[in-house]
Amino acid sequence: MKCKISAVFAALFLAVILTSCGSKGKNIVPVELWYGATFSEAGEPPADWEVFNIIRRKLNIELKISAVPASSAEAEKKITAAAEAGRLPDIFVVGGTVLPKLMKKECLSYVDDMYELMPTRTSQMYDVKERKSYGYKGKHYALSQPGSVVKNEGILIRKDWLDKLGLEIPVTLDDYMNVMKAFTYNDPDGNGKNDTYGYGAYLEIKKNSEGLGVKFDPIFGAFGVEGTFDFNKDTAGLNIYKDSYFDAVNFVRQMVSEKVIDPNWVVYKKDDFRNAWKSGRFGIMREQNAAFALENNYAPFDERFPDGEWIVIEPPTGPSGVKSVGIYTDQGHRIYAISKNAREKGKIEAIARLLEWMSSDEGYYLLGFGEEGVNYRRDENGKITTEGLADPSKAYTQKSFARYLQLRNLIFYNSEVELESRYPTWVSRNGKKMSAYAVLKDMQSQDWTPALGSEGLPAPSAEVKKYYEQGVMDFVTGKRVLIEENWQQWLNGFTRIGGIDWERKCKNYVESNNLLTE
Repeated sequence: MKCKISAVFAALFLAVILTSCGSKGKNIVPVELWYGATFSEAGEPPADWEVFNIIRRKLNIELKISAVPASSAEAEKKITAAAEAGRLPDIFVVGGTVLPKLMKKECLSYVDDMYELMPTRTSQMYDVKERKSYGYKGKHYALSQPGSVVKNEGILIRKDWLDKLGLEIPVTLDDYMNVMKAFTYNDPDGNGKNDTYGYGAYLEIKKNSEGLGVKFDPIFGAFGVEGTFDFNKDTAGLNIYKDSYFDAVNFVRQMVSEKVIDPNWVVYKKDDFRNAWKSGRFGIMREQNAAFALENNYAPFDERFPDGEWIVIEPPTGPSGVKSVGIYTDQGHRIYAISKNAREKGKIEAIARLLEWMSSDEGYYLLGFGEEGVNYRRDENGKITTEGLADPSKAYTQKSFARYLQLRNLIFYNSEVELESRYPTWVSRNGKKMSAYAVLKDMQSQDWTPALGSEGLPAPSAEVKKYYEQGVMDFVTGKRVLIEENWQQWLNGFTRIGGIDWERKCKNYVESNNLLTE
């Protein structure tokens, strides 16, 4: 990763004319923004989006935007490649893994002096403690704002399939397996074809959810080994070293060998997975509340299966009586960074001006909901609603409008009123009231495992990470025979290449930061 710029090169940058003149003689500052998409399947706003014109006219900024890949790993690759080529954008969303690397390579601008330039946004978005995160040599490099809502995923099941097959809602792992078999082999959609599966997933691997990732956490949670690390003070350590981790891997192996899981899980990306459930391919999944229940996200499923119905259920209970949807963390933050080039080109004030406008009433409602009176209305209590619009097809909740809401992640900060507005109630084709907010509250009421601070766990070496992930995959898919002797031999190899050293670093981290739980 190459980012350090010599003093001579920096001086040359500063000597260049950095802006062009607008129609009224004012300097127009070009700002490039890489954002995290709100709706990964919806595409980017069109080039003639009125917001671009407003930003140019009112802020004297020529805004260019593009989304980073939905996959964290792919996004990291894109950002790393841009840093190596010296082509980082002015402001960009970035993960907590790659950010420290960019800091140490001096690819970034410090942000300490930006908060006073955007008082409204700072009061809403930037917690005092968070402003001191990601420090290096006395300065700080992260604009850390509220991100995803915690505990916003859950187990969903096709209730219409259960009803058709005369099945009860599954409770135990055995119940889950029986339902998955029925969903796979008993033609739950009644089309006479062998084209459905019990469970659907994809590899959504994170530092605090290694192995098979979060979509399988409910299975591992039934064995008490969800997530990468056990934060309980009496049993703290990497979950992979626990005996029950083998049992969890063995259950997933059974799912694969019984062919009750959509076989494409090994190659699916996030969008593929979501297209699959919307196409009626499987009947049980762990999914996020908004990705499931917002009108524009649910619409493809509703169009194909107007009588279809998903409901939130409890995660499976394991042999010792434990259950968990997965881990949750207190982080829940989204990080934006400013490139060093942006500061050297004198863009800091313009970027702060842009962010402050986004948090103004005008910017907030335009980016969050569209044009008042066209895409939304406010009721007598000031709450956002789509009722009474002249043309309901233009409501901000419609799938066709999703691409105009892609910058929502830059403005939302998860207040109660905001959540109600973000997740409005609507009616599906079969007359059922749908609310992503109600789904969220249902999901949050389920059993979860605290892993506070887990996003800061030391990362494994590249060799250990590859050995871990590839080994678990090989056992689950049958490339390696999953018996205790083979598992122990593999685990010994994991220890030899650095697994035990990684565990030691993780223990030191959680102990020194007082993160252990009772």
